[in-house]
Amino acid sequence: MFQAIQTTEQATEMGLALPLDLVASARNYATQAKSERTRRTYASLWQGFVQWCDEHGLAVLPAAPATVALYLTARADEGRKVATIELDLAAICQAHKAHKYESPRGTPEVRAVLAGIRRVKGVAQVKKAPVLVSDLRRMVATLPKGILGVRDHALLLLGFAGAFRRSELVALEVGDVAFASDGLEVTLRRSKTDQEGAGQKIGIPFGSDPATCPVRALRAWLDRGQITEGLIFRNVNRHGRVGSALTAHSVARTVKRAAAAAGLDPKSFAGHSLRSGLVTSAVRAGKNDRVIMKQTRHKSIAVMRGYVRDAESLFEENAASGIGL
Repeated sequence: MFQAIQTTEQATEMGLALPLDLVASARNYATQAKSERTRRTYASLWQGFVQWCDEHGLAVLPAAPATVALYLTARADEGRKVATIELDLAAICQAHKAHKYESPRGTPEVRAVLAGIRRVKGVAQVKKAPVLVSDLRRMVATLPKGILGVRDHALLLLGFAGAFRRSELVALEVGDVAFASDGLEVTLRRSKTDQEGAGQKIGIPFGSDPATCPVRALRAWLDRGQITEGLIFRNVNRHGRVGSALTAHSVARTVKRAAAAAGLDPKSFAGHSLRSGLVTSAVRAGKNDRVIMKQTRHKSIAVMRGYVRDAESLFEENAASGIGL
C-alpha cells in the first residue's frame, strides 16, 4: 500500500491524513521486510523473466498464467534445478503482488507445469559432505604458516564449533565476541532465522587440543592481523596485508582449498560443510537434539533431523544384519 503513495493528494484519497515523511518511513520499513540479499536475488530473477517476455513478445505485468508456465518450462529445459525454478516463480509472484496483481502461483497452468518439473527432475538436493572432526584436523594441519594460514585456521575452527552459516561468519565483528574463562561468547546480531535482529548468544568452548582450539585460533588471528575493531574475517593479499571484508563465497573457497591440501576431494565440500560437520559430529558423539539445536540455532527439529539421518551409519542397527544371511 505505502509503495503507491507518493503525494499528499494520494494519501488523502486513500483516507490517510498523515505527513508524507511518515508514509515514506513506513514505505522504507515495508521494503526492509525481506533481506537485502533476497531483494537482490528477486530483482535479478525478475529481470530475467522480463527479458524472456520481451524476446517472445509477451506481456509481463500481469503475465498470463500460460506465459509463466512456459517460462518455467524454458528454465527446466535449460537444465536449471528445481530449487532455482521455484525461486524464479517466487520472484515473478512477488512482482505481481507488489503491483497489486494476482499471483500466478495458484493457477492450474503453473501448478501443473511445476508439478511435472518436480516429478521429472526430482527435488532431492545434492548435499555436500560434512567436515568431520577427523577431516578438520587434517585440514588445519596442512595450513600455511603465514598470516593467511592463521586466518584460515581461525575461520575453519570457529565456523565449525559455532555451526555458523557462511553469512553469519563473515558478518562477525570484534564487538560481537568476548573472551571468557570458559571460552568465547559470541553474539550473533542477525541471521537467516533471525531477520528482525533480536540477537542470539553462542558459547564456543576451549578445545582439548591447542591445535584445534577455536578460541585460541581466533585470539591468534586477531593478534596477528592487528584487528581491534570492525569485521573479524578479512581478505589477506599476497603480500600478507589485511584488507577488506570476506564474502560468503570466500568461506567456501577456504574450505575447498584446505580440503584439497589435506588430500580430500574439494568438490565434495562447501562452506556449509562446517555447519553440517558440527551437527554430524555431535550426533555421532551422542549429543541430544536440544543441545545440538542450541548451538546450531535451528528452529525446526525436522530440519535438524535431516542432518541426523545423514549422520547415522547405514550399517548400524540395520534390519538386514544379524539375521542369518
